[in-house]
Order: sequence, then structure tokens, then C-alpha cells
Amino acid sequence: MDEISITLILFGAGLAAGFINVVAGGGSAITLPVLIFLGLDSATANGTNRVGILIQNISAVYSFKKEKYSQFGLSLKLSLFTLPGAVFGALIAISVGDDLFNKILAVIMIGIMITLILPPKKVNYEDESNHRGSVAAFLVLFATGFYGGFIQVGIGFLMMAVLHTMMKLRLLIVNMHKVFIILINTIPALLVFMIAGHVNWKLGLSLAAGNALGGWWAAKAQVKKGENFIKVFLIITMMLMSLKLFGLF
Repeated sequence: MDEISITLILFGAGLAAGFINVVAGGGSAITLPVLIFLGLDSATANGTNRVGILIQNISAVYSFKKEKYSQFGLSLKLSLFTLPGAVFGALIAISVGDDLFNKILAVIMIGIMITLILPPKKVNYEDESNHRGSVAAFLVLFATGFYGGFIQVGIGFLMMAVLHTMMKLRLLIVNMHKVFIILINTIPALLVFMIAGHVNWKLGLSLAAGNALGGWWAAKAQVKKGENFIKVFLIITMMLMSLKLFGLF
């Protein structure tokens, strides 16, 4: 396959994944298989994917800020709870073989599907301007950071579950915090993969260009269209992930 075709494939995959990740989650379910299909081993695909994730969330954070949606103090506080887990998860990921990694990925995807189809509980939203969170939520954020450092796929769904259900934040505010948190915990995870030599920068930057545009676009779309747009997009994303996991397409 020629370089132009590879670049276009990665840009397209990144564009779709960036939009999906910022509005909902699971975009790495597109990009990781594409990177593996292009010949990368699982560890290098995992590390290279982080380049796109990093740039995507920088773009999304900037886009949210331009739309006057930012609470950097709380976002940073939440991010700090994910950092130790993110480093540990990345260290484990680089030591896992391809076969085991792919099996773990398959199991995790099925687990995500099960959690997505469970009926949601009614949530009474708290005042986002004066939110302190709970000890349980912070502990779960640590575990979520580990998961993100290890495999990344579906981290958006897990982060949304913590912030929306446990911390009782509205979906738009959830996604505003989510992109900042994932941005911060992607940095040490990417450094671990870089030091281990598991990042293909040529492919990663092509992917990142698409991720950045998708993330920027998704943040603006959410602010303009509101909560209903996020809910509808989540439902569609859940359905597509479920159909793929069942092997129906």
C-alpha cells in the first residue's frame, strides 16, 4: 500500500475516532485495529494510538474553552487521581504479548457492551460550579487511569460513567472534564511507550491530524446541540459497538 493511501486511511480513522471519543467513547476500537492492520505489533499500535489521543484532546479542550466551557481547577484535580494508574497500566501494556493483548481486548470490549446495555439509574445533577466529588469516585478514577494506560479502548465510556453517575454531572460537563482528564493521563502513558520504542511517529502524526479535527468538531457540536445530541450519539455508538461485538458487521 502506498504512503498516500496509508495517510488517508489513518486520517479518516482518526477523524471518526476523534469525534466518537469526545462525544462518547470507543473510538480506539477503530484506530487500534487499523494500526495493527497496517503492520504494527500490538504494543506499537497501542503506543502510536496515544499520539492521536493526545492531539485529539488538546484540540477538544481548546474547542470547549473557546465555547466558554472550562473548569480547569476541577479537571486538573480529577486528572491527578488517574495519573499513577495510567503509568502503571502503560508499563503492564508494553510487557504483554500480541496474542494475550488481543484476547484481553476482546474480553474488555464484551464487558463494555454489557455495561452499556444495562438500564441507567436516575441521576439528580449537582451544582457543577461547587463540586467536590467523593472518595469512591476518586478511587474509581485511579482504576480508570490504569485501564486507560493499559489499553485505552472504551476509556471514554468508563470516564463518563464515573463523572455522570457517581459525581452526578451533566453530560456536556462530563465530556468537558473527560477530554482534559484523558489529555493529562495520556502524557505519562505516551512517555512510557516512547521510552520503550513503541511509537511509530510517521503513522501517529497522520492519525493525530484526523483525531484533532474530529475532537475539535465534536466539542463544538456538543455545545451547540446540547444534551439530547450527546444522548442520541451515545445510543447510536452503543448499538454499533454491540453489533460489531456480535460479529454482525
